[in-house]
Amino acid sequence: MLEIRWHGRGGQGGFTAARLLGMAASLYKNYYVQAFPSFGPERRGAPVLGFTRIDDKPIHDHSKVYSCDYVVVLDESLMKVVAAWEGLKPDGVMLINSARDPASFQAAPHHRVYTVDADGIVQAVLKQPVTNTAMFGALVAVSGLVSLEAALRAVELTLPPEICEPNKQVVATTYDLLKGQAVPA
Repeated sequence: MLEIRWHGRGGQGGFTAARLLGMAASLYKNYYVQAFPSFGPERRGAPVLGFTRIDDKPIHDHSKVYSCDYVVVLDESLMKVVAAWEGLKPDGVMLINSARDPASFQAAPHHRVYTVDADGIVQAVLKQPVTNTAMFGALVAVSGLVSLEAALRAVELTLPPEICEPNKQVVATTYDLLKGQAVPA
């Protein structure tokens, strides 16, 4: 089973990104999936979590993801306030929304770290700070969990028509930026 933890802030769409990945994996690769958030009375801007599980057999575990293959951080400032590295499996992948070099983030020698300036991309295309589809596209690129085509179709099926095309552009842009950097897990 592959497990992904999404760290974001309320209003950034972390749970939507978790669902997009789940939809792409279930509809286009015939995997069993779970996608769910973890938050309480938090308000916009507060740290929140999203989770995605993907497997080729039914998933019976309904707890939070404690040990994960991938960690996606939608807001770089969260690296100072949450334990994003916690539970990342050996040879796990950390993907961070940051314009900084991946080497600037302290990582265990066996973890791979990727960064992408999702903030810059979404400001240029969407004109608002919602980084979920950018980080979704980046994860698709570095993980190979689903194809770009499946990712774009999941966006079409999930997002309202008025924001679908710009978000597909964001997914494709981050995918293209990171595709050549990926190392199979």
